[in-house]
Amino acid sequence: MIKIGVLGAGHLGKIHIRLLKEIDKFQLIGFYDANPEAAKVVESELGVKSYASIDELLNEVDAVDIVTPTITHYDCASKAIKKSKHIFIEKPVTNTIEEAKSVMGLAKEANVKVQVGHVERFNPAFIAAQPYCSGPMFIETHRLAQFNPRGTDVSVVLDLMIHDIDIILSVVKSNIKRISASGVAVVSESPDISNARIEFDNGCVANLTASRISMKNMRKSRFFQKDAYISVDFLDKKVDVIRLKNVEGEADPLAVIIELGKDKGSKQIYFENPTILPTNAIKMELETFADSIISNTTPLVSIDDGYKALDVAYKIIDKMKVTSNFVNE
Repeated sequence: MIKIGVLGAGHLGKIHIRLLKEIDKFQLIGFYDANPEAAKVVESELGVKSYASIDELLNEVDAVDIVTPTITHYDCASKAIKKSKHIFIEKPVTNTIEEAKSVMGLAKEANVKVQVGHVERFNPAFIAAQPYCSGPMFIETHRLAQFNPRGTDVSVVLDLMIHDIDIILSVVKSNIKRISASGVAVVSESPDISNARIEFDNGCVANLTASRISMKNMRKSRFFQKDAYISVDFLDKKVDVIRLKNVEGEADPLAVIIELGKDKGSKQIYFENPTILPTNAIKMELETFADSIISNTTPLVSIDDGYKALDVAYKIIDKMKVTSNFVNE
């Protein structure tokens, strides 16, 4: 059994604490939170020991779950890795690219597992859709959220869009050729709405939109590929698959047929709704973290994945600065 501790007991940290108590591969030793008063409340509410310092907790565990504000990720991660502790760290992996590179180097040197909390990889709808995604050439994503002051200390790209960046990078097996982006700050000091276009060497194009001042919540991605369209609703956990297949022989009179023109034959449209298994994505990602430690394998969402998503996110942010400067001129 892996002895684990949690760093950070805010909204998400408390969710992690509750779930870790349910996973039999872990023994939850305790948690640390920088706010002593809040820590007392959580300790009483969840029945988990609160530690007075990070170092005190690190001395008692094999691994830590870092659920602190992004700006503190690097300090927490580096302390843990230097004590040879495996780490699960929430997205974005760190506050800067340089910090992410440093964590990668430290983890390799210490030979510890690092998993990054890109939880949408474990969304049951995305899991159900993955077998159908084979070489998408156009991807469109919309991640819209109603305004919440929590998270507005960073750009909407790091707050929301980074989820879709990671999903796209996991599906498109090609290098990025070009990125263009625009963004607008409405109620925050950093952009609240952003649109980005990512072009890959293999010809695939991804168009991403993220907003945290929407009237309604939406988390949808659409994947278009040869003879297929896959729609994934991450929020409502639904998947729609539309596929085209050549018609051979006499077609079913009730089938939906597309005539392609003279000498080009026809195709039949097939509608599918893959079965969505009821799973808890956060619990599943924590379980796979445990599995990677036990089996000594690379975590499903590795530190390299976290770095790549952060790198693309900052390239998008840089492009937004260029756009903004151009408009101001």
